[in-house]
Amino acid sequence: MDFELTSEQTLLRDSTRKLMARHAPIEEVRRLDRERQYPEGLYRAWVEAGLFGLPFPEEYGGSNGDVIDMVLVAEEIARTSADLMMAYGGNVFCGLNLLRKGSDEQKRHWLPRLISGDVKFSISISEPDAGSDVGAISTTAVRDGDHWVLNGQKVWASTAGAKDNVINIYVKTDTKAHYRNGVSLFLVDNTTPGLTLKKLDMLGRRSTGTYELILDNVRVPDDRLVGGVNRGWDCILSGLQVERVTSAAGNVGAAQAVVDLAAQYAKDRRQFGRPIGANQAIAHMLADMATEVEAARALTWLAASKIAAGGDALREISMAKLFSSEAYVKVASQGMQIFGGYGYSMEYDMQRWFRDSRASTVAAGSSQMQRNIIANLMGLKVQ
Repeated sequence: MDFELTSEQTLLRDSTRKLMARHAPIEEVRRLDRERQYPEGLYRAWVEAGLFGLPFPEEYGGSNGDVIDMVLVAEEIARTSADLMMAYGGNVFCGLNLLRKGSDEQKRHWLPRLISGDVKFSISISEPDAGSDVGAISTTAVRDGDHWVLNGQKVWASTAGAKDNVINIYVKTDTKAHYRNGVSLFLVDNTTPGLTLKKLDMLGRRSTGTYELILDNVRVPDDRLVGGVNRGWDCILSGLQVERVTSAAGNVGAAQAVVDLAAQYAKDRRQFGRPIGANQAIAHMLADMATEVEAARALTWLAASKIAAGGDALREISMAKLFSSEAYVKVASQGMQIFGGYGYSMEYDMQRWFRDSRASTVAAGSSQMQRNIIANLMGLKVQ
């Protein structure tokens, strides 16, 4: 299979890399992490560069890109910061859900605003007792005239507190039905009366932020319901393939950054009169790390190519998501070992990569869920 980039793809990759270097230099990334600040300046740069319009049709202000373009951009953004990748990816994933499942009126209203940066999007599914188990969702929406009234609690809602953000919230609209037939998707402004957001103190990914949501009689108009009543499960499924392969690409980019950082340190750091990279133990560790990243990249590109060709890539996507997230965690841990005591210091960047990596095997589908999917596709019928 040919993974060579076209001239247009090469230009997209290189321009994204330059944009990140200009608008998210390492000093700024450190500040955003330290001060737990959303990257508003970088967000505006993405808007001006047209990155949010990449996968959307021209009629909404997009540029008719495909999943390969998304993979290229995701890897480049994550090479600067896996945390910042959340600020980009979450918006696009939710927008693609609207493109697939929204009404014509909703698409005409929301997608141009997303692409122009007038609104942001984030997603909220998980609850204290409902993570991977979507069927355990207990937050509810009850119709009241031409509005819906939402009540409940959500957790692990990434970027929910960003300015001008609209949270894509999945709730139960039929508590007696199976979750595949009783969940609905609503678009809720994060300033809606009755909605309380609490930014959680997390180990990593501190810039974009992770939030708890409390919904106390939150009133949402009927035109904020996406895909129809009790059709939320279809909305969840419609976005999984692109979300997970783009997430895999982000893992690859972050893991590559770790390898590059550790390799440079091994060349610069001298002990016993020579660079530590001259020691076989360190050199072999770095060789294994580089190989892991290339294997993850190959799996990700295989999955993306199959999606772009219109094929069913669930198996390849699940493998790419599983392997890339595990690889990111693994190389970040090894990078800490190579840095030694300096890796443990908050003055050095390796600790940030290590902290941010820990979410990769949980977010966008845990490693355990990916293994279940792969095993079921092998005919093993895992319960």
